[in-house]
Amino acid sequence: MASFDIDGDLVRKLADLLRETGLSEIEFAEGEKRIRVTRPTAAQTVAVQAAPVLAAAPVAAAAAPAGKPVNHPGAVTSPMVGTAYLAAEPGGTPFVRPGDVVKAGQTIMIIEAMKVMNPIKAPRGGTVAEVLVSDAQPVEFGEVLLIIE
Repeated sequence: MASFDIDGDLVRKLADLLRETGLSEIEFAEGEKRIRVTRPTAAQTVAVQAAPVLAAAPVAAAAAPAGKPVNHPGAVTSPMVGTAYLAAEPGGTPFVRPGDVVKAGQTIMIIEAMKVMNPIKAPRGGTVAEVLVSDAQPVEFGEVLLIIE
């Protein structure tokens, strides 16, 4: 691959995207030009510690705290890594609240990933039993967002 000048502004924009989305790695390619920006993840940080087995347990516990019904049949999980928003705009009325009745296909929240607002739709109708994320909270792929019963 041919050498090229590094575009500092592009690298800074990619680094900002990593911080905003919670991603650990991002890659940009244009023609022969390819830039990859990474940041340490919790697993990489744990590996540096003296007692990685002891340090790994709290990280796992933080990802799935007790009481979050991962295997609940009405669990709605995040289809992507990003930032969850419970309303269409800051301070706005939330899409859903516990006790609300939703229909299949109704928008229940938005996940922002790489500056794109992705509406998250209810996979089925029912009553919102619990919302497990807060507004503007970073979420991981597969994380339980809310429960529909």
